[in-house]
Amino acid sequence: MNDPRWASIDAFAEQNRDNILRDITRLVAVPSVEGTPEPGAPFGAGPRAALDKALEIAAELGLETYNAEGYIGWAQTGPIAGGQKYLATITHTDVVPEGNGWDADPYTVRVRDGWLLGRGVSDDKGPGILCLYALKYLKDSGIKLKYPVRALLGTNEETNMHDVDYYAAHYPMPAFCFTPDAEFPVCNGEKGGFNGEIVSPRLENGVILDFQGGVARNAVPDRAFCTVRVAPDAIECTEGVTKEAGENGATVLRGQGKSGHAAMPAGTVNAISLLVDCLLHNHIGTEAEQAYLRVLQKLHAATDGSAVGIAADDGLFDPLTIIGGTIGQEDGVIRQSFDCRYPTNTDPEKMTAALEQVCGTAAHLENLTSRVPFYIAADSPAIQTLINTYNEVTGEQQTPFTMGGGTYARHFPYAVSFGPEHTDVAIPAFAGPMHGANEGAPFEKLIEALKIYILALLRLQDVEL
Repeated sequence: MNDPRWASIDAFAEQNRDNILRDITRLVAVPSVEGTPEPGAPFGAGPRAALDKALEIAAELGLETYNAEGYIGWAQTGPIAGGQKYLATITHTDVVPEGNGWDADPYTVRVRDGWLLGRGVSDDKGPGILCLYALKYLKDSGIKLKYPVRALLGTNEETNMHDVDYYAAHYPMPAFCFTPDAEFPVCNGEKGGFNGEIVSPRLENGVILDFQGGVARNAVPDRAFCTVRVAPDAIECTEGVTKEAGENGATVLRGQGKSGHAAMPAGTVNAISLLVDCLLHNHIGTEAEQAYLRVLQKLHAATDGSAVGIAADDGLFDPLTIIGGTIGQEDGVIRQSFDCRYPTNTDPEKMTAALEQVCGTAAHLENLTSRVPFYIAADSPAIQTLINTYNEVTGEQQTPFTMGGGTYARHFPYAVSFGPEHTDVAIPAFAGPMHGANEGAPFEKLIEALKIYILALLRLQDVEL
């Protein structure tokens, strides 16, 4: 590394290892799944408490802090005058529900073989702490900054991103922003998103008494159960499904799969799909119930959308993905949510038409929402600054990439996602991915990411924005 600032950056990161681990542990300890809105807590008490904790940590680091009515907060290196251009990072303090399959308390950070385990260590509380320490370096170094730096801390990324909508409506946007909420090296494009529910008609006098599964629309569920009005000895369990006696002669079927992020479904096993296959294998259900189950079976049959006629690949992004995230039954109506990430050569209208054809009269679509694909040219100056910094620090020769995940970047006029995940780092058996059980992050890679972020923010000072 030839940059004369590197020795100071490296020393700062190494000296703060224990402090960084301490503060990640403090932030992860605050459960922050979206909840019921309250005064000053528009996304519930948990996200507000996590925001308060992050700002408390930032103040301890000597940074200026601000809380924007509980929607979003930030720390910054110093005053930002009206109309002044500034740089920003943005991470989020909210998390997806803990789900099932954890080996220990999800909100107590554990360290095992160099990995941090806990809900949010990688998505996105660990990276949030890194940004605060990057700003601490910039402030403590005394370097005069052409562009002040603000570390934004969101509270609603995992569901609707209304936090950043609020920010955009009330505050000037940064000249350039990166979000450490994805993979390295630099993601300069994100697929579009298409979400909704496949809803059954009211199933009168049904055999399926209850069907529940999943913890979030944007996560592949690893557990689900259904209760059916059939005796246990009349059911043959299929792969991944177990049975137990329920009340009044009913049977409870449980599916055990493997969870993961909706944008990266390869290697996951959807527990809802296991139950649907089992029910159809045993011919369980009225005619209307089985017709609805056959629609769900097509949804779950292939995560590339080919089974429901929406497969798409534009050569710019990875191919389309679609998963069923949650299922619930109430008053005889079953609702299966889906999460689709799509490239540029299709659109929600085409996909809606295809899904409606699959549904026929057995089901219908409700609560459809969408967002368009997002892309910024890889040769733009700020992006080149980030990719060059990453390659110099790591010794790699990577290029920007596009992905299926959706981040805050699409909400800003000039922004990308920038680490700290590494797709080439194998996740050990005791750890899990973002949104999964035993969510893990390699601590050495987090420390390396801090160094990359500091150097990148310094080099961005020389870019005309």
